Amino acid sequence: MMLLSGSIFASDAKLKPFASDGCSAFPDGSQEQRQLWLQCCTEHDYAYWKGGTYKEREAADFALKACVEKVGEEEIALLMLAGVRVGGTPFLPTKFRWGYGWPYPRFYGELTKGELLQVENAEEQGNGKP
Repeated sequence: MMLLSGSIFASDAKLKPFASDGCSAFPDGSQEQRQLWLQCCTEHDYAYWKGGTYKEREAADFALKACVEKVGEEEIALLMLAGVRVGGTPFLPTKFRWGYGWPYPRFYGELTKGELLQVENAEEQGNGKP
């Protein structure tokens, strides 16, 4: 029965338009440059919005770290990585959880063809990738 419920949720799930809150519960930049790593967070939010597998989440988190390191903030990058690894779990109904574009609960798993189509359509309509 549980397997059937999971497939019903996946096939009926409707993707919300992409929205980013910046760096969630973290500053978007330094005191001097208030949006220094904001673009890194927005790109990270996009990956979290659409969700996917555990490996995809892990890759998104390490891409965030690398992006923040590129702007010269290695210590901040490590703090952010720790925060997203703990706080981005799909198992809590937060607004910044893995797969937050889909109705909760939405856990790890490959996106179906229909879900990928919704992501592509959102991008085409300007409601997707930053």
